[in-house]
Amino acid sequence: MASVHSLAVSFAAAAGIPAVDARRPSPSSVAVADKTISYSRSSQSIENGSLEAPLRPLDVGEAMGMLREGKTVQSAMYVPLLHQCADTGVLGAARAVHGHMVKTGTSADMFVATSLVNVYMRCGACDHARKLFDGMPERNVVTWTALITGYTLNSQPALAVDVFVEMLEAGRYPSHFTLGGMLNACSALYDVDLGKQVHGYTIKYGAESITSMGNSLCRLYAKAGKLDSALKAFHRVPDKNVITWTTMISACAEDENYVELGLNLFLDMLMDGLMPNEFTLTSVMSLCGTRLDLNLGRQIQAFCFKIGCKNNIPVKNSTMYLYLRKGETEEAMRLFEEMDDVSIITWNAMISGYAQIMDAAKDDLHARSRGFQALKIFRDLNRSGMKPDLFTFSSILSVCSAMMALEQGEQIHAQTIKTGFLSDVVVNSALVNMYNKCGSIEDATKAFVEMPVRTLVTWTSMISGYSQHGRAQQAIQLFEDMRFAGVRPNEITFVSVLSACSYAGLVKEAERYFDMMKNEYKIEPVVDHYGCMIDMFVRLGRLEDAFSFIKKTGFEPNEAIWSSLVAGCRSHGNMELAFYAADRLLELKPKGVETYVLLLNMYISKERWHDVARVRKLMKQEDLGILRDRSWITIKDKVYFFRANDRAHDQSDELYQILDNLLEKAKAIGYEPYQGAELSDSDDDEKPALGSVKHHSERLAVALGLLKTPPGATIRVTKNITMCRDCHSSIKFFSLLANREIIVRDSKRLHKFRDGQCSCGDFSALL
Repeated sequence: MASVHSLAVSFAAAAGIPAVDARRPSPSSVAVADKTISYSRSSQSIENGSLEAPLRPLDVGEAMGMLREGKTVQSAMYVPLLHQCADTGVLGAARAVHGHMVKTGTSADMFVATSLVNVYMRCGACDHARKLFDGMPERNVVTWTALITGYTLNSQPALAVDVFVEMLEAGRYPSHFTLGGMLNACSALYDVDLGKQVHGYTIKYGAESITSMGNSLCRLYAKAGKLDSALKAFHRVPDKNVITWTTMISACAEDENYVELGLNLFLDMLMDGLMPNEFTLTSVMSLCGTRLDLNLGRQIQAFCFKIGCKNNIPVKNSTMYLYLRKGETEEAMRLFEEMDDVSIITWNAMISGYAQIMDAAKDDLHARSRGFQALKIFRDLNRSGMKPDLFTFSSILSVCSAMMALEQGEQIHAQTIKTGFLSDVVVNSALVNMYNKCGSIEDATKAFVEMPVRTLVTWTSMISGYSQHGRAQQAIQLFEDMRFAGVRPNEITFVSVLSACSYAGLVKEAERYFDMMKNEYKIEPVVDHYGCMIDMFVRLGRLEDAFSFIKKTGFEPNEAIWSSLVAGCRSHGNMELAFYAADRLLELKPKGVETYVLLLNMYISKERWHDVARVRKLMKQEDLGILRDRSWITIKDKVYFFRANDRAHDQSDELYQILDNLLEKAKAIGYEPYQGAELSDSDDDEKPALGSVKHHSERLAVALGLLKTPPGATIRVTKNITMCRDCHSSIKFFSLLANREIIVRDSKRLHKFRDGQCSCGDFSALL
């Protein structure tokens, strides 16, 4: 693909790309003139009995003048008026013309009445069109086609199908325009089976090779995800136009498995001498984004400059999005700021782009920085006077979820109510997820209950939320409610309900749902389902059952499951099984730094220095670096950042004093510090001392929350790695002593501490 740029340049030069002539009539106006002349000729032929020169079609002004003067008019004079009504979409004008047609008796003319059906459909007045259609004494295939395409145009494809069936039952034969309209209706319905039947009609009537028909077939199969069938239809089109090529390239852009095919099709299109349009280039740039190929994207960008569409908004949006996906935020922002005409799609591309690269950030600091940039862009959007749409709200709520930015999320919630987008299922689902991720399960429940429509994603998100908050019975009940409502669970739903059973130690329920998934819903278990079952046995101390389950099912545990077994066996004192699981884990050459910390803590605590050296050697071979302990807390829209043993904060003396006082009080009521081997941000020491880190980052963040927030306020902290056992235990006591709800979301789950208890059931902090 390295030759795209040179190929593009040579193509543009060879084609001698002409400038667009603004005076050229649009295709619709040409079609209008043709139809007018055609009708005038047939009208005069009927009246004079000969093929004399056609009547001259009047322009709009002349036609309106004659109507006002009450002069006798012929049917052809209504044509320019009807076309103007269709172009402007003004229903009142169309009804006025219709009224005059009835008065003059012209409404009985089949051609003019058919034009009026089309006009009503273009104005969105489907009921008027249908009433007129039903009252017509005579209809031809054009009339039927106008009604079919009109219903599809007005997002009522099911009615289009009904009309097509009526047409066949009336003994009428469809034209290729009719069949094309029906294929578009099938595409809108995502009904590929019905589309195949219509495809059979196209073959029967020899219309499959017509370019417009081939385009509709490609669109039907591509939209249904049947790219192999779309390709077959594509190759059967002898005279491919830019729509044909663009349809297939766009379809490839929607499926990451067909990226290379899409780029190759673009090259073939250029080699065939066809000029791509802005839709083609937007799709090609999307392919570059999926491929994360910035070099190729720059070549396509150069091609856009060459053919003069560099300022096209969709092309610039996709180019900007590519730069964001590659982390080139400065270049993306430069393109954004240079745009004179910024659409809501452009704003959405920037916000969703920053939202997506949060997960790909090299560290949590960069991820949060990008999240704040997304929030800033959303603020600028509101200040610009442009209105956010449902995609905007969905993207920005996902940013709030990732950052645990509850205050900003609540503000956005209020804005969705004000703008009327709260009723949209996508926005509502994002809202439920945001409240769940921010630890506000009550608000998530309220948002879920108030939803007018719920999707599988929403049900699953709420079940997962209950599970994460330690409300296993509510998660199970909601799962049963979902089934009762007729919603079929998928594999992710079963992960959520099995996770709830695991947290609560509900073995019988977990085994029932595991069997239900396989036998009733025919869903093959994946590693996440097995992981929930093993985690449940480990939590309950039934270690032999956990290993027996692995042996019985025959699946191969991954890094996460072996890590869980190591931590669980160590926590329950079975070091023989812990060392066995550790050996199996090391055979996988794990990629997670936390996994190595888990193993090092275990080996160091048992003074197995040979194993310590083995783990350190493997860490260096895998070039994993070191584990960095970081936490964040947001107070009054300001973010505070902490490292382990951090003294950089202005009030660090007060923070350490608060922690020392809390720890002393906690010891008096049963807190016992866990003297584990800890690793700091430096891994130079071969044998770190026990308890070498006094305060991990989350304890310092909690202390700041206690210092700077009013009594009774919930404290929310985000941590980049898993909480250690000692921090987990101490913060439980802090919540009791301070009478506060403290929420810490670490890299694995959400911990809600209240009255000395944690929502995880004390099984999550096993390091």
